[in-house]
Amino acid sequence: MELKYIGIGIGAGLAIIGAAIGIGKIGAAALEAGARQPEVAGHARLTMIIAAALVEGATFFALAILFMLVNK
Repeated sequence: MELKYIGIGIGAGLAIIGAAIGIGKIGAAALEAGARQPEVAGHARLTMIIAAALVEGATFFALAILFMLVNK
């Protein structure tokens, strides 16, 4: 077994864990904003969805790079 597969697995795991932590913090902040000021809850929800999509896109980009390195 080559070490590059272990490295790819660790890298993919770290990318997914980082994205999960980021999206969790975004969601917590949006819920807190909605609880503190209910009149901005809709705007906070929209901003949360956009920010979560950006985090998820960056994660997919990192995973694509990792998988390209496997096939190198």
